[in-house]
Amino acid sequence: QVHLVESGGGLVQPGGSLRLSCSASGNIFKLPYMAWYRQAPGQSRDFVASIENDGTIKYADSVKGRFTISRENARNTWFLQMRTLKPEDTAVYYCNAIVHQLGQINFSQSWGQGTQVTVSS
Repeated sequence: QVHLVESGGGLVQPGGSLRLSCSASGNIFKLPYMAWYRQAPGQSRDFVASIENDGTIKYADSVKGRFTISRENARNTWFLQMRTLKPEDTAVYYCNAIVHQLGQINFSQSWGQGTQVTVSS
């Protein structure tokens, strides 16, 4: 079993910043892919950013230049630094990972429970 736990959400004014963290624990050999998604009320869960073992980083167009994804491999932890936040960034943010578990051949996908980010004055 692999568990992902997010932290760092909250209420922030437009133009402000927040930093989300996601820590993975459990039967982990490698995390080749780490990502963030978000889901606003009544909407689908959308891709925000991802980072891979080879250093490849991708962002949704809506967050390019404002959000930065990073990772600390030694701690199986990754982050989403969010700057210049807008009301339309309000959503529940979920971390996501592709996991290679110890003793397993296949890869699996894990999700965190989500953390609320609200951008409002």
